[in-house]
Amino acid sequence: MKTVTEVLTVATDSVNLINGVNAGTWGVVDMTQEEINEMVQRNIDHLEIILAYTDPDVAGDSSDKSSYTTAIATGNTYISNNS
Repeated sequence: MKTVTEVLTVATDSVNLINGVNAGTWGVVDMTQEEINEMVQRNIDHLEIILAYTDPDVAGDSSDKSSYTTAIATGNTYISNNS
């Protein structure tokens, strides 16, 4: 069983991807905009699922989750602006 900290550490990969795509620093050279948007959406979905976990209790944990919720908002804005 993973701990909340371990689960959130894994979720940080999705935060980094979303933020990197938004900043233009993530390697998407050979991807279409549709493929990029789909990749960002998969990572948004991943973060939303992780934040809702109850075993371990990520949802009820008092850890600072602002980087994850901010990445979700950033990803949604990115997709909206690039659709």
